[in-house]
Amino acid sequence: MAQPTKAKVPTPELSRRAVLAGAAGLSFVIGAGGLAEVAQATVSRSQGTLKPSAWLSIASDGTIAIVFPSTEMGQGSSTALPLILAEELDADWDDVRVEQLNRDDRSFGNPIFGNVLYTAGSTGVYGYFDSLRKAGAQARRMLMQIAAEHWGVPLASLTTEPSVVVHAASGRRLSYGEIAALPHDGVQVPDVAEEDLKPRSEYRLIGQNIPRLDIPAKSTGSETYAIDVRIHGMLYAAVLRAPVEDETATRIDDSETKSVPGVVDTVTLPDGIAVVAESLEAAFAGRDRLDVDWSETTPARRFDSAADLAAYVEAARDSSHEATQWRAAGDAATAIDQAERMLEADYLSDYAYHAQLEPMAAVAAVDPDGKGAEVWAGTQTQSWTMRTITEVLGTTPDRVRLNMMTMGGSFGRRTALRQEYVRDALLTSKALGRPVKVVWTREDDVKHGWFRPAAAQRMRAGLTSEGRVTGWHHRVATPSVIAYFNPLRWEQVDPSDIISMRGAESGFYKLDHMLAEHVITERGARLAPWRAIGASYTSFAAEAFMDELAEAAGSDPLDFRLKLLEHNPRGRQLLETVAEMASWAGRRPGSGLGLSFAGYGASMAAGIAEVQLDEESGEISVSRFWAAVDAGLIIAPDNALAQVEGGIVFGLGSALKERITIVDGEVEQNNYYDYEIMRANEVPEIALHLQESDGPPTGVGEVGTPMVAAAVANGFYSLTGRRLRHMPFTPDRVRAALT
Repeated sequence: MAQPTKAKVPTPELSRRAVLAGAAGLSFVIGAGGLAEVAQATVSRSQGTLKPSAWLSIASDGTIAIVFPSTEMGQGSSTALPLILAEELDADWDDVRVEQLNRDDRSFGNPIFGNVLYTAGSTGVYGYFDSLRKAGAQARRMLMQIAAEHWGVPLASLTTEPSVVVHAASGRRLSYGEIAALPHDGVQVPDVAEEDLKPRSEYRLIGQNIPRLDIPAKSTGSETYAIDVRIHGMLYAAVLRAPVEDETATRIDDSETKSVPGVVDTVTLPDGIAVVAESLEAAFAGRDRLDVDWSETTPARRFDSAADLAAYVEAARDSSHEATQWRAAGDAATAIDQAERMLEADYLSDYAYHAQLEPMAAVAAVDPDGKGAEVWAGTQTQSWTMRTITEVLGTTPDRVRLNMMTMGGSFGRRTALRQEYVRDALLTSKALGRPVKVVWTREDDVKHGWFRPAAAQRMRAGLTSEGRVTGWHHRVATPSVIAYFNPLRWEQVDPSDIISMRGAESGFYKLDHMLAEHVITERGARLAPWRAIGASYTSFAAEAFMDELAEAAGSDPLDFRLKLLEHNPRGRQLLETVAEMASWAGRRPGSGLGLSFAGYGASMAAGIAEVQLDEESGEISVSRFWAAVDAGLIIAPDNALAQVEGGIVFGLGSALKERITIVDGEVEQNNYYDYEIMRANEVPEIALHLQESDGPPTGVGEVGTPMVAAAVANGFYSLTGRRLRHMPFTPDRVRAALT
């Protein structure tokens, strides 16, 4: 086995992302309430650059550099977040350059996550919205102050145009670059109140279809992902991972591996054996020749997805089984027990894989003393990536140079507190004394993925003789996702798990007596957040059951829901809009229409699926999908549409195809041929309506997914008169429902 060496780490050929200089300029700390404190009270002009705050700098040539604190994984936030600041700055968008934040600087942290740098849950725009607006408004006010002093005119006499300060009375104008070159020593950070921010009627950038900054490089193939990084002297590593979680190697024979031309060495890792070579092909070939015996005593050998789900069903049905209250109002149990009619049903969902396009990959160049490193990785969190690096090397953040790479998708996969692919790159680089790129194959990514949990849900409700809901009980039996993927967070929130339970709160309907509770079951797989987190399966159960209640009440599914939305005019408008879009009142021969109303956080969506069925094969197809979405203020409409469309396609894959099965602790699926996702020819025609409201932005990345599965299941019932209660709706399950 390889031992650490003192070899010098070569200089990377790929330069690091630009890091915001921290020594000079004004900076303020962003906290949960927005602008919190001034960290430095002088402005440096040594290089003709004005730094109104830590968020941005303005060069004398007019270039405006804005810090992007999140991470880009295809959702477009590397455009949306700088756009918010640029709007309040009144910047010419052509002058803007975006700088990725490449360190764990909590002054840029997301207030939604307690200032941890963490990109997830559609929180980027609404989490940073106020802070970025205020930072932009402060910078604009500072530019005007400098110009006022230079001209000797009152501040109130000045206005701005894109990247220009204007004194209308004299016709004088100064560009932002010209102002940056003026003397401005001792300029103080101006106070900015809510009333100083732009009214929406004056927005020039927000609400417009500004082209995304990341698209040109992706379109030309010049974008660099972690899997693309190449640096001088770099080796490649492929890891043979333990087939079952927590197993270790009891015998390793790497003699055949080392006979492969190009193989340099093997390195034992906590959960596998890395084959390190001069080329990726040699690393894979060498890995194929490893002869390893694994321990077979780990409890994970008992993991079995079918047995797990059966146990979850029993736990959901057993009222004596301990449960944690997620949300409650009134007295649901009494209201249901005293109702004229009670209905109940079980809904099941399987494990699901993220299926992101880019598998796990990372590059690490560990310093000769083993206490520092430069790392290139695509992750959703600077904070947890930095934590992984410092823990693995036993070092401090000042010894780490981090490069946050654009990701080829993620959907929650790259959020974990423990990032094993980054760890493996560090350990192999340290052992060999050279930079190492670790690359997972698709099979690695499937077999060793971290999945959306399986879940069993018991739905109970009471109805009056007039068909009104008297009580609602949503009981979810599923493991805690947070407890596995982020134990530190679990220590803070135990036993309340938003990742497992989101959507079960049924917050959009008026349910006077309701109870949502979480039966925390034993984990049977590696778990991580998955697009729309718990709402991807809790909304399926809730909205499919809502249709069952509507039928029992003798009511149209649309009318039944509208009565429960009398207090929610925005929600009613969404349902009425989507019903009009799909001509809900009209029926189509050979098709069924299914309605669903769900959402994510404060974002709401109503969807209708047009469903067809091949009865012989049992295959469901969706030919058209209509959706109306209310996500508050929309920053970039075209991108919002793309995000909702992507969420719908994600939901369709989950509803119809995507399923992970585990037997004896091992995942049975391998690649896209047996873990099927939606193909281009299977994607329906999608019609979307964005209903903008007066509220703040509330997120568009997840809202398209929760409504989909129930809409398909309800459309299937409209077509066949049979219920589907186990997701995904595979052909065998469909045929069973028909018989």
